Amino acid sequence: MGTDFDAGKRRLISKASGMALVGTLVAAGRLDSVLAAAKKEEKVTPPEDLMREHGILDRVLLIYETGIRKFARMEDFDADILTRSAEIVRDFIEDYHEKNEETYVFPRFRTARTMGGLGDTLMLQHRAGRRVTASIIKLAPNSRRDGDDRRQLVSSMQIFITMYRPHAAREDTDLFPKLHELVSNHEYDAMAEEFEKEEHRLFGEDGFEKMVDRVAEIERAIGIYDLNQFTAG
Repeated sequence: MGTDFDAGKRRLISKASGMALVGTLVAAGRLDSVLAAAKKEEKVTPPEDLMREHGILDRVLLIYETGIRKFARMEDFDADILTRSAEIVRDFIEDYHEKNEETYVFPRFRTARTMGGLGDTLMLQHRAGRRVTASIIKLAPNSRRDGDDRRQLVSSMQIFITMYRPHAAREDTDLFPKLHELVSNHEYDAMAEEFEKEEHRLFGEDGFEKMVDRVAEIERAIGIYDLNQFTAG
């Protein structure tokens, strides 16, 4: 009788363990579904993606402004800072961010015949901006000493700042908020996936975060990383 009881007990324990394992697997499957859904919910929308990339651009403009002030005070300033900053604009803003706008955003507004000639103006400014960025990269190495290169560099940075502050602001307030009205939900989601795919192709995983780190490193080097210094006193 004891043997039969022990055997029955073992079968019961085995059955209970199997049920527990099945329950665990089912729960894990549900958890995976929940996590997948949560990850999908966290996906950045196309306008949000483009707007946060404008944040990187604006931080570079602040670096340019700092360089202009230092030159005006005749302070010694490592020109490599400006080269590295302009390379971020070229690589991340012009060759990635603006290409996405030109490929996926501007054509939608052109097809819908909305926003007047805003898209055409923005496109012209992209082309002009690339010329100015190329000029900054060319002039920066010889700008440590006062002279024509420095004066042309300061002029180029000022031109870029003057053009891109209103450029980005107009996109953020007039263009991007209306994008979802022009495309289906499927197109909207597909656009976000294309942005992410291109970011990974060009910059690897966490490309945006890597660019933020590059900008922050430059800000620390020239003493403008601490946000407290910009607080009104």
